[in-house]
This record gives sequence, C-alpha cells and structure tokens, in this order.
Amino acid sequence: MGKNTEDKLSRWYTAFVRVRYQESDQMGVVYHANYLNWFEIGRTEMIRELGITYRSMEETGVLLPVTDLDMKFSHPARYDDEITIFTRMTSFSKLRIKYAYEVRKLSPQEREDLSGKYYSEGMELPGELLVSGTTSHVWVNREWQPARLDKSAPELYEALNQSLVGGGDS
Repeated sequence: MGKNTEDKLSRWYTAFVRVRYQESDQMGVVYHANYLNWFEIGRTEMIRELGITYRSMEETGVLLPVTDLDMKFSHPARYDDEITIFTRMTSFSKLRIKYAYEVRKLSPQEREDLSGKYYSEGMELPGELLVSGTTSHVWVNREWQPARLDKSAPELYEALNQSLVGGGDS
C-alpha cells in the first residue's frame, strides 16, 4: 500500500430507505436520532457491496466502534419520503476509518438516473440535501484493544483498500 493511501477518497455508495411512520413525530418530521441509524445503513450496505458483511467481519474478531460523530441538518425528511443515503470513506488506515454521509431526497427522475452511475469526491450529488455528517471509527478486537486490520482481517483490509479511488472499483 502506498504511503498516501489515507489521503485517497472513495466513491459514493448508495442505499435507499423509505421513512417509516415510527421514525417521525406527530408532525411527520423525522426525529434527529434516526439519521444515525441511516448512517449505519449506509456503512453496512457499502461494506456489503464490497462483498463483506458486518457479521462476517465480526466473526473474524474485528469490531468497528464509533469514536466521533458530526451531523449538520439542512432540511427535514418526512414520513413516507424515499431517501437516498450516500456514503464514502474519507480516511482509511490499518487502525482507523472515517466516513462521510449525505442523506438526500431525490426526485423520481434523479433516482432513475442514479442507476449504475458512480459519483466520486468533488462531484455534485443529485437531490435535495437533508443531512450531512461524518463518523470516525477505530478497529478493535473482541477485548476492545486496537487491532491492525491488515493483520486481523486481511481480506477486509484489501477490499476496503481496493475501494479507494485509484485502488479500483469492484
């Protein structure tokens, strides 16, 4: 792996969610904590698209707790909205990983146009921005001690490394 791997950025991965009734308040506006769940959906589906499940990752003995979170609210999502969760890695090393997220509401045409299209860092994403944010994580073992991913789960390390811009899109 090159020295500047941490500076490379991955493409945006997408996941789709329809806002459920229990995620909104009496006014039909999504309760703010639900965006955290949607960030997790984005991460989970990104990992799945790389051919690895969180379950299989945990079975290898590595865990990925959140160490930092930042969120910015622009517009509310509402009950029954179809939203798109955009997720990408912004930093990746043998010990840490950081993700960026944008939760957006797309028109039906924008959703249709999204099929098969890849967006990379710097490209304008479609739709109305609802919430943006980041999470930072550290790789740990089952005893919650820092774990070098390249030693603990080399297949996962390689899949994540390959997803970085310049490392290939598989």
